[in-house]
Amino acid sequence: MGKALIIGCGGVASVAIHKCVQNSEVFEEICIASRTKSKCDALKEKLDGQGTIITTAQVDADNVEELIALINEVKPDIVMNLALPYQDLTIMDACLATKTHYMDTANYEPEDTAKFEYKWQWEYRERFEEAGITALLGSGFDPGVTGVFSAHALKHHFDEINYIDILDCNAGDHGYPFATNFNPEINIREVTANGSYWENGDWVETAPMEIKRVYNFPEVGEKDMYLLHHEELESLALNIPGIKRIRFFMTFGESYLRHLQCLENVGMTAIEPIMYEGKEIIPLQFLKAVLPDPASLGPRTKGKTNIGCIFRGKKDGQDKTYYVYNVCDHEACYAEVGSQAVSYTTGVPAMIGAALVMNGTWQKPGVYNIEEFDPDPFMEGLNKWGLPWQESLTPELVD
Repeated sequence: MGKALIIGCGGVASVAIHKCVQNSEVFEEICIASRTKSKCDALKEKLDGQGTIITTAQVDADNVEELIALINEVKPDIVMNLALPYQDLTIMDACLATKTHYMDTANYEPEDTAKFEYKWQWEYRERFEEAGITALLGSGFDPGVTGVFSAHALKHHFDEINYIDILDCNAGDHGYPFATNFNPEINIREVTANGSYWENGDWVETAPMEIKRVYNFPEVGEKDMYLLHHEELESLALNIPGIKRIRFFMTFGESYLRHLQCLENVGMTAIEPIMYEGKEIIPLQFLKAVLPDPASLGPRTKGKTNIGCIFRGKKDGQDKTYYVYNVCDHEACYAEVGSQAVSYTTGVPAMIGAALVMNGTWQKPGVYNIEEFDPDPFMEGLNKWGLPWQESLTPELVD
């Protein structure tokens, strides 16, 4: 069917690559490219001979010319951007120059500002249209599956959706006093930024961790969760008709929050450079270097994740509620692909989204958020490839 160039070789990329190999009917060939080629080679050695032809390459994803040269050499049908959000625009530039489809899992974020916005990538819409290529934005879980869940709810359960609460619960225990389940730099920037939610056409901003709720998650139990800003709020507010309010909540344990507050108080989460022994360093990047690598958490992590959306709206003039969610087991993920569930829940949707673009199901020229496509083939893919979804018409509501 086709060939994918996968940029990145961290925890999420590793899961996506395993899944591409499982889906070798679509992914006949993949090239894994990263700044550290040895990581790509190790994964190739592990997965060679299972049906997908695998090659590897070294690339600096900050360098557009290097990216263009690699794309011209590999000639992929799609570039799967599983690198860092800072690199979205350079990779999009390279895809434009070579007229190659593009996919990512998280929106662009400038390295010097903890700000999540789609505006930079949405500015590419006309250029991608003119080039006749598709850019699929946010094909992870949140953003990603949460957008597909929203499109599915609108298509099959509502005439209009008025309220969406996105609930992201990780009840995994890795045994460390403090560690992050995905890239520490991105994770900590996200958590220490101001919260916000969309209500009646405007953003309402909150202090970090200001709004707390307790929710009883299916198969997990009661957990503390906190309102954060998250990028899919921005696109769902535009793409789902009838919206009055969208909020995003994520669970955090007391130990995590205590450690984070202490690190923030002493300046270790800062992203402004400081001088240390004559050298400029960024405290958060130094902290990332001393924290456990998220990829190392897989064999230690036990417990489950539960990520889903609660919708309230109207169907045939009647009020209706609907909850759709996925429960994922850390140990089962590690047994299958050698990664914990946080990487798994992002890596699987990355493969599904790329496959739908590659096989033509989701191809249309331009730049699109995931909820702008027909959700049905993606929902089928979730059940097929390891993230089965469950639903309820009588969920416990978040006040």
